[in-house]
Amino acid sequence: MIDIQEATQLVLSRKRDFGTEKRPLEQCSGRVLRQDIRADRDFPPFTRVTMDGIAIQWAAYEKGQRRFPVEGIQAAGSPQLRLMDAGSCLEVMTGAVLPENTDTVIRYEDLQIEEGQAQIIPEAKVKAYQNAHGQGTDRQAGDLIVASGAVLSPAEIGVAATVGLPELEVACMPKAVIVSTGDELVPVASRPEPHQIRTSNSHTIQMALSRWGVPADRLHIDDELEATKTALGNCIQNYDIILLSGGVSKGKYDYVPAALEALGAKKHFHKVKQRPGKPFWFGEVEGQCTIFALPGNPVSSFMCTQRYVRPWLRVNLGLEPMGYAHAVLAEDFHFKPDLTYFLQVKTHYDAATGRLMAQPVEGHGSGDLANLADANAFLELPRGRNDYAAGEVFPLIFYR
Repeated sequence: MIDIQEATQLVLSRKRDFGTEKRPLEQCSGRVLRQDIRADRDFPPFTRVTMDGIAIQWAAYEKGQRRFPVEGIQAAGSPQLRLMDAGSCLEVMTGAVLPENTDTVIRYEDLQIEEGQAQIIPEAKVKAYQNAHGQGTDRQAGDLIVASGAVLSPAEIGVAATVGLPELEVACMPKAVIVSTGDELVPVASRPEPHQIRTSNSHTIQMALSRWGVPADRLHIDDELEATKTALGNCIQNYDIILLSGGVSKGKYDYVPAALEALGAKKHFHKVKQRPGKPFWFGEVEGQCTIFALPGNPVSSFMCTQRYVRPWLRVNLGLEPMGYAHAVLAEDFHFKPDLTYFLQVKTHYDAATGRLMAQPVEGHGSGDLANLADANAFLELPRGRNDYAAGEVFPLIFYR
């Protein structure tokens, strides 16, 4: 049995490249970019009017002129007009190109326009070149805007659209399957017998992966060695990552470790000094498939997915290692076994101090799935001690 630091190191050291693919912009949110996005022209591509009003030459205002005949209107989306008379003006709309021979925009709020004449009101404060967003002042043609490796949010999608990229090169997501085990499990829509329960872990893990951009299939295996070997053999051939739920402890019907060994999977570890999730098994079939065999208890499998699978996914997509928030334990807590303990907590901000507080939401063990709905995070309490005092700060794993 190893501690969580060694387990984490082993998990993160097993890196794989899932390749790249082109996707239309509307399918790229949350994906990892695998190309640079550069400006295809200046940003903005012309000196842009930023307020509705009139465009004038600053020199005329500086000489004391306050009344300007209106020559016409420069609308947004229209070709650039030219101011013919240096003592006149053109009405301009927000987003329009600044007319040629003008350099300053005075907003309508500072004007009175009557009978084709624009009069600047006495209290107006006018500065040279105001309300004109200069061509190329944001970026110039060829400038790097978004570097390869970025996680694509609506902001980056908008940039890609602006520079004329209808599709992007992104990292492929791993092909994943979630395998539940246990004869006691029945489908969600079934009416369980008194000795049965509905399957839930596979749905919980599937939705967690979905939030991270990884689609996953689901499969159930009955508690029988040959059936387990056959099903897992097929999964190894067809998926990049297998997440098993159950069948990894020492029970007579826990066939997963034996089946994986028979199929040539290399075990990196089995059992971690943690609660929940101690029976956790991790390994791989070299060059083919990475395998997370998680305990069957709902809280255990969910915590291990958050604590190990998500950081592994980030590293394999070329992202920075997972960073953790920290929170203040809100009340004293006691835990005797020499294990790292993942305490379920509900967080809130202390308005007086601005600190993130973690209030324990103690349930009834790793089988208490309902307790996950009351909490929103796990607080990681280090092993080697029994007492944790209110006010101490520990790493926090948000799951909502």
